[in-house]
Amino acid sequence: MRILLIGSGGREHALAWQLRQNPKVTLMSAPGSTALADLGEVKPIAVDDIEGLISLAKDMRPDLTVIGPELPLVLGLADSLRSLGLAVFGPSAEAAKIEGSKVYAKDFMIRHNLPTASYAVFYDPSEARNYIKDASYPIVLKADGLAAGKGVIICGNLERAKAAITELSKLEAANRIIVEEYLAGEELSYFVLTDGQTIIPLPSTQDHKAVFDNDRGPNTGGMGAYAPAPLCSPALEKIIMETIMIPAVEGLAAEGTPFCGLLYAGLMISLSGPKVLEFNARFGDPETQALMPLFKGDLAKALLAAANGTLHEITLDWDNRSSVCVVMSSKGYPGPYSTGHVITGLDKVQELSDIYVFEAGVSKVPRKVPVDGVDTWVETPLTDGGRVLGVTGVGDTLSQAIEKTYKAVSLVNFEGAHYRTDIGAKAINQGPLYDTNE
Repeated sequence: MRILLIGSGGREHALAWQLRQNPKVTLMSAPGSTALADLGEVKPIAVDDIEGLISLAKDMRPDLTVIGPELPLVLGLADSLRSLGLAVFGPSAEAAKIEGSKVYAKDFMIRHNLPTASYAVFYDPSEARNYIKDASYPIVLKADGLAAGKGVIICGNLERAKAAITELSKLEAANRIIVEEYLAGEELSYFVLTDGQTIIPLPSTQDHKAVFDNDRGPNTGGMGAYAPAPLCSPALEKIIMETIMIPAVEGLAAEGTPFCGLLYAGLMISLSGPKVLEFNARFGDPETQALMPLFKGDLAKALLAAANGTLHEITLDWDNRSSVCVVMSSKGYPGPYSTGHVITGLDKVQELSDIYVFEAGVSKVPRKVPVDGVDTWVETPLTDGGRVLGVTGVGDTLSQAIEKTYKAVSLVNFEGAHYRTDIGAKAINQGPLYDTNE
């Protein structure tokens, strides 16, 4: 099977690694990365160069195209490739609005009675400023469109909310601003694979958005994740499927925008039940880096079935162990950061069992280094992004997975390396929120 994979980050590295577990798969990635180049040919075509990607697909005629990031989905890449008669894993532009427009997503949830926070929408920032004067704090402010993880700000008081409106107003994505009720509880990432009719849940995961320990500091694209989440009991999963995921997929189909791909619900879980914070139209990052080492089966076959509308013929098998992914980032991320720092210790990590390293922001350059006393040219990994590596460990228990992962992280070094030290810690003594017999 010839697969074209769109993307370049840690999520795409994890997907590519799992896809290549099928020896019959040949892979091409665009724009790709040094890690993806080790798994197949890469073409340096940006994810927003839709015409370039269409031209590549015309030449390659892949058996399946897997679209990793949200931007090409929102820009309609899946539609264009399907018009060429190609199988595509990823929703249409209309279906991807569930992520591309938070206003659309909130209105969709109201139309289909999905549990979510109350909200108000403003086109004019001055109107939003007037509205928040009488708000009960904390509140959440959101930009309508895609903002690369910078479009959501939690505000504890009026002054912070005023400043947040100013910040959001500078974003291209903030043609509309949402003022939303703050929901308290535990966050949960819940994924389903769907062809628009059949819906198959994946193991639950929990992401860690804040840059510092104890969920402090600004939000990031994600500093780590673990799977499965002990919080998500069978009883809670049943509620999520029946009140959120199934109605969402059915609602998209009923509105003439059937969803093919991976539908991701970011949920807030409390004693009053799960509520939707947001929907995403693709695999999560770094949740995918935690999930892929647990997958047992043929990922290429499953994604192709979703693309072809034959998902009812597929079952997904998962390792019953736990996994933890810790993101190693550049100093300063999610703000300004420097790149080009040498990464050491990856060779030591490769010697460990049940450890997987997925590259998110890494480049490689030839450097002359001494090998057995002789200067030798070798490929040297350098930092090349805010999030640099996702280090994933698998263990019989969550505690064991955490221990394995942090042992591996301790072996990797680069100037300014930053990572949270508490990924998964809150789940150690956390039981299911709902009794399994409910």
